[in-house]
Amino acid sequence: MKYSVLFFLSLFFNTAIDAQELSGAWMRKLDTAVQYLTIVDRYMVITTFDLEEKKFFQTRGGAAQIDAKKISGVIEFNTTNKDEVKLPYSYDYVINNKKLMFAIDGNSNEWTRIDDGKTGLAGNWRITGRMQDGKLVAMNPGARKTIKIMSGTRFQWTAINTETGEFFGTGGGHYTFESGKYTEHIEFFSRDATRVGSSLSFNAKIKDGDWHHSGSSSKGDAIYEIWSRK
Repeated sequence: MKYSVLFFLSLFFNTAIDAQELSGAWMRKLDTAVQYLTIVDRYMVITTFDLEEKKFFQTRGGAAQIDAKKISGVIEFNTTNKDEVKLPYSYDYVINNKKLMFAIDGNSNEWTRIDDGKTGLAGNWRITGRMQDGKLVAMNPGARKTIKIMSGTRFQWTAINTETGEFFGTGGGHYTFESGKYTEHIEFFSRDATRVGSSLSFNAKIKDGDWHHSGSSSKGDAIYEIWSRK
């Protein structure tokens, strides 16, 4: 019994260490694009885009479990292959000299760390409340939901339906969060490429573990949203 407990504890702590090592944002350059991998709060997103040409190519993501050699889970969205939604995945990885070797579809590629996912608003967030007609209305995300995956420096929102596999849009880039001010610098937007290169600032605070987000939308409409970690 003692050895079984020790084995379990060893497995638990090794898994926690591996998850911590992978947490945050990673990047690799392609011939005509850039690809970002973000892993936070047991969730993974991979996104490909061309910043200079303002082109969005693909994003896929889902729940993630991490052990000493693999990242595995279930895909919740894939913009180029809807049929992959709800299917399991498993990717091999190795961290060597602060570089991540990450094998997807049999191809292993080298990624460079951008941040460790320990600062800013890092987390896996879902919108759970919104001000409407002067009243705060609770939102209960179901299969159709909007999530926001944040590393220490990068953000990506995605609107999806995990039951049907539908994808409604995504956007992201890098952000700053200082002295109650949250600013997004948009690097890709699946629905409107003209938004790329622009920045939006909002008031932001963490209250009782929730992210309160207020200001004006890109259309000038007043917004007040509450986001909660999954």
